[in-house]
Amino acid sequence: MRVLVGGGTGFVGRALSQLLRSRGHEVTPVSRRGGQGRISWVTWSPVVLLGQGEGKTAQCCQRTWKGPGDKTRWNDAFCREVIRSRIETTKTLVKAIADAEQPPRAWVLVTGVGYYRPSPTAEYTEDSPGGDFDFFSRLVSSWEAAALIPGSPARGVVVRSGVVLGRGGGAISQMLWPFRLGLGGPLGSGLQPFPWIHVRDLAGIVCHALESESLHGVLNGVSPSSPATSNGTFAQELAAALGRPALLPVPAWALRAVFGAERAVMLLEGQRVVPKRTLESGYHFIFPDLSGALKDIVA
Repeated sequence: MRVLVGGGTGFVGRALSQLLRSRGHEVTPVSRRGGQGRISWVTWSPVVLLGQGEGKTAQCCQRTWKGPGDKTRWNDAFCREVIRSRIETTKTLVKAIADAEQPPRAWVLVTGVGYYRPSPTAEYTEDSPGGDFDFFSRLVSSWEAAALIPGSPARGVVVRSGVVLGRGGGAISQMLWPFRLGLGGPLGSGLQPFPWIHVRDLAGIVCHALESESLHGVLNGVSPSSPATSNGTFAQELAAALGRPALLPVPAWALRAVFGAERAVMLLEGQRVVPKRTLESGYHFIFPDLSGALKDIVA
């Protein structure tokens, strides 16, 4: 199978590309930046984007969010840039697929569990409603809507990812030093759900979606133990993996002061998400438990 991976040079994209190649697939990373081994967004055409696959190309659009350590405030300009980079780029890819004489067989979009309403108690499966209560949820809803291709033979899959954990990138790269120094701790109350997934499992779910020709629709990209994981639990497990204490919680008022009220919601609230369809589809998690995932990451 020939696979075009949008964002293929990023943290998750590298893991996905490595997995696909190990399984015998041919991978072309796609980036908005030019360079050797990349296709520029600017120079794309339907022929360049889809013509290599001869009807067998799988198109994977992978996007990642800035981690909690990034202090960018969500002003109007920032929100417009987020919308443009996600939704408008997806619309461009969708148009290329719709117009292609030989469209890809599969189209996978990775979004986020921010689609679901934050709640300390509610559990969400792939069939749960969401997408219309704050900027993030509306963005994910619009993003997924932009990926729909009516009448196209391309099989569509959406993977709603939790917080991605792994070596050399993702959210945990910004957390390690404070925890190594014994300065880590929960955010706010620490009771908020913490939906997480190891980067190898997120790559595995995307690969599984590409290779399973009957699979379509939404898959939740979170660990099976994620619903039982709180932010406080995560802090304690990370500290234990590093052999350090986790005694310094970050108060909610400090997060709001640094990040602004709307962005602080991402850190102080969470979603309890269950990968129901993902498990039913036959995917077997490499790291179903947080302790095992963190030991692999910090080893």
